[in-house]
Amino acid sequence: MARLMCTAIRILFLVALLGDVHVTGLPEVGQELPSIKVFEGTPEDAIDIKELFGTKKGILFGVPGAFTPGCSKTHLPSYLAEYKHLKAAGVEVIACVAVNDPYVMAGWGEANKAIGKIRFLADTHAELTTALGLQVPVEPLGAGVRSKRFSLVVEGGKITTVNVEPDGFGLTNTLAGPELFEALGYTGHIRDEL
Repeated sequence: MARLMCTAIRILFLVALLGDVHVTGLPEVGQELPSIKVFEGTPEDAIDIKELFGTKKGILFGVPGAFTPGCSKTHLPSYLAEYKHLKAAGVEVIACVAVNDPYVMAGWGEANKAIGKIRFLADTHAELTTALGLQVPVEPLGAGVRSKRFSLVVEGGKITTVNVEPDGFGLTNTLAGPELFEALGYTGHIRDEL
């Protein structure tokens, strides 16, 4: 009973912290990106995610955390390896978001030589992650709330494709691989090892 009460208190605290962010479940095809500020580089550099994508064709992918093994060894490298093909498929914006601070996200981008190709966005209070229904509690790791691993194709400010890892953390359907290129309508070469 005490554990249930603690969980309820944590949920209420998160709701109070996030204000009027509404959780509607997983993102749906046709849903507009919410107008929520994330940070790029520093806490002073706020960017509205809806404005970032605007009328462009883009990919927003989310990771549980910068510098984590699956994110650093597989997820991010898949987007870097397929960068030219993503551009050939008409993708104008590629952005990676995580519930981290902006300095960590910028450092991760620099460490992977990805700055200028991929935008590294910090969802510092999980506002975007929660608004999209992609939050996952990771209290046993001492990390509070993180993002499930996901990828979204966005066109004209609306979500056209939703891929979320079934367990929230795996590396099956959110990479820059065949499923994503199929959603983009791209028939060019795709790396065999994905």
